[in-house]
Amino acid sequence: MTGQELTALQKKYVLHTWGKQKNANPLPVKRAEGIYVYDYDGKRYADMASQLVNVNLGHGFAPIADAIIEQARDYCYLSMAYASEPRARLAEMIINLMPDSMAKIFFTNAGAEANENAIKIARMYTGKFKIFSRYRSYHGSSFGSGNLTGEPRRFALEPGVPGFVKFFDPYIYRDNLPFKTEEEHTQFYLRRLEEQILYEGPENIAAIVLETVTGTNGILIPPKGYMPGVRRLCDKYGILMILDEVMSGWGRTGKMFAFEHFGAVPDMVCFAKGVNCGYVPLGGVIVSRAIADYFDDHVLSCGLTYSGHPLACAAGIASVSYLRDSDILERVQKAGKVLGELLEELKAKHRSVGDVRYIGLFSAVELVKNRLTREPLVPYGRDPDGVMPRLLGELKKRGFITYSHENMILIDPPLIITEQQLREELPKLDEVLCIADELSEE
Repeated sequence: MTGQELTALQKKYVLHTWGKQKNANPLPVKRAEGIYVYDYDGKRYADMASQLVNVNLGHGFAPIADAIIEQARDYCYLSMAYASEPRARLAEMIINLMPDSMAKIFFTNAGAEANENAIKIARMYTGKFKIFSRYRSYHGSSFGSGNLTGEPRRFALEPGVPGFVKFFDPYIYRDNLPFKTEEEHTQFYLRRLEEQILYEGPENIAAIVLETVTGTNGILIPPKGYMPGVRRLCDKYGILMILDEVMSGWGRTGKMFAFEHFGAVPDMVCFAKGVNCGYVPLGGVIVSRAIADYFDDHVLSCGLTYSGHPLACAAGIASVSYLRDSDILERVQKAGKVLGELLEELKAKHRSVGDVRYIGLFSAVELVKNRLTREPLVPYGRDPDGVMPRLLGELKKRGFITYSHENMILIDPPLIITEQQLREELPKLDEVLCIADELSEE
């Protein structure tokens, strides 16, 4: 089969995500290794988004592949009615990486299911029904996680499930408030959140769900003191704090989990993606000792056919072992510093770049029409002229593949990327930003 034949076959029989089907043009991939994928003509592309920010240890990572093969020789599947060694061992490994207050894991197949079940657990545990989450968030597209989501991908689910309440997260660049310090911004955002809690009735609120670092919607890093402040509000009003680390977990920010940067311990942590680099679907909800103990005597009304799938968990053991035992986190911190320096250079050079945000190897370039007014390069929720697909297409021509959201280009390469590879790839973005400059104003 040729690459053209493969693309045609997939377009004929597969529904593609998040777009009009006539616009689908999937890249035919013949093989992948490290940070690169190769098409059927042998052209090499740097995977600068780790696919969907999940192939954290790169393509063809032998320890994970070997673990899957070895487990398949014993058995491929056992339901939760049976004790499975990879399931139990991975759960133990993850809990040992967490603060002492965390106790057990409910395994899922993906991040959306993790968030979905975290909502159910919070409602069962607290007896309350309202769930707070943020407008600038993406938590999945199943019905529960889709109602958690704040951005336009929730619209297809509306009218939604009762009890979901949205609030605005800190966005210092876009809000452009007259404060001099991060701490002042934090106090403003926390005051607004507390006011909304009071107006919704704390006695009704089961949980506040946050992406620790907002991912697809722009790599929004919480300002100093924000996460501890949310933790204090949760404690004050008897609300659970749930952190969605589906994207930001597993070394992406230079820590095993992003919340380690910010001085706040949640009641639940949702994970997926980097736990086994997407080699086999896997996610989960980590719960505190108090929540775990509650379900000793109360029914946990959650269940999935593939919960803790043995092949997925075997892959998870290999991935988490490498993250835990190698120097990968230090390497991410060093590479992240280089990435940040390169992005700052692009910001200084290109008038279309309003802001760059980065933590570890988790970064975004925000494009604007006008730096003074901060008007986005494309209108919110739409792109009538196809500006962002055009820019992505130009990157793809240069062998640089990633994705965009709204007016932002995301740069989230595999954690194994080297400084040399970063310096090889970022000039391609530099070239394409010259095209974005033509669309912006002086």
